[in-house]
Amino acid sequence: MAEDGSTGGGTEEYEYFFLGNVKYDDKPLKGVEITVEGGGFEASMKTDAEGKWRIGVPEKGEYEISLDEDTLPKGVVVAEGKSTVTAEFGLTKLKAVNFFLGEGQRASSDLGAQILVRLVNGLNFGLLLALAAIGLSLIFGTTGLSNFAHAEMVTFGALMVLTFGVDLAMPLWLAIGIALVLSAALGWGLDAAIWKPLRRRGVGLIPLMIVSIGLSLAIRYTYQFFYGGATRQLPGATLPADIHLGPVALSWVDVASMITSVVVLLAVAYFLLRTRIGKATRAVSDNSSLAAASGIDVDRVIRIVWVVGALLAGLSGILWAYFRPGVSWDMGFQILLLIFAAVTLGGLGTAFGALVGSLIVGLFVEISTLWLPSDMKYVGALIVLILVLLFRPQGILGRRERIG
Repeated sequence: MAEDGSTGGGTEEYEYFFLGNVKYDDKPLKGVEITVEGGGFEASMKTDAEGKWRIGVPEKGEYEISLDEDTLPKGVVVAEGKSTVTAEFGLTKLKAVNFFLGEGQRASSDLGAQILVRLVNGLNFGLLLALAAIGLSLIFGTTGLSNFAHAEMVTFGALMVLTFGVDLAMPLWLAIGIALVLSAALGWGLDAAIWKPLRRRGVGLIPLMIVSIGLSLAIRYTYQFFYGGATRQLPGATLPADIHLGPVALSWVDVASMITSVVVLLAVAYFLLRTRIGKATRAVSDNSSLAAASGIDVDRVIRIVWVVGALLAGLSGILWAYFRPGVSWDMGFQILLLIFAAVTLGGLGTAFGALVGSLIVGLFVEISTLWLPSDMKYVGALIVLILVLLFRPQGILGRRERIG
């Protein structure tokens, strides 16, 4: 059984600490790996010769603390279902975490089961990533702009649900509805106030991209000013995974997230392929000058694309807040590189390419954790991007010329 303890081996740059002392039959266990994860933060360490461990975390909040049973001596196991515990700080800056050990035989899942679990998680992540990537791809296709402020549009959706659903205590369904409406309004406002005037002045794509970087920084730190640096949870974000499909355990939030993503992606496909505005969007994406000459109102199409792109980004941010889980001021920026990777991998300016690229990135990110440390999984996705572009520079579904 673990007891309270401390050690100097923690991450001393942080103010808050989880700690413990892992023992079995009053004997300290050395080399047992402990992992603390929550709010986008993850850190691990092994117990010292006295069985002690201490891990610092950046902020006061709720974290999951896990003990790796594979690092325990043979014949020693953690009490069933207790290898991972959820803990949060009280009035102090230290929190002791206990694990109860005993004799037994460890059951380990085979490689196939682990791959299946990560495939499902990767599919969930890839679908929510696709929502943001398709919005970014549509904006690039119709305007040529690489919008770095897209990350803040992702964050905006989650922050609005936090504001209306938690701070103002509205029903969750109403808070999500308001957040989506405000996300669409944000896209309309950004185009009306910034991007359309700049387009009319004939500003080049490079200056526009630099403006988007500055806008991203300004909005992101505005979020931090008003919401602070803490990570907060949305209602239902910590529901137990009580849906079991073989080795795969899902919560109702996971199932709802994947169903919502699939339905919305099908709706976007219908919009692009079957509606007049969707066909006009594809025409502007292919050749805006020719589209304008044929009577299409290019500015109106671009305005609609900004609204749709912001709406998809806001929805992606809400689902990302449940997948992480947690809402923070920079949560969109944390996946911005993956969104760009998905768009580039699928083919610049192609909505369906963004979907394919997102699924590939999401699946690879999750499956790679079987062999890569969890903090290296995003790097692996970028390596895949580089390899694909070396052999097919236009992306999977892209054409050699820019199709918008």
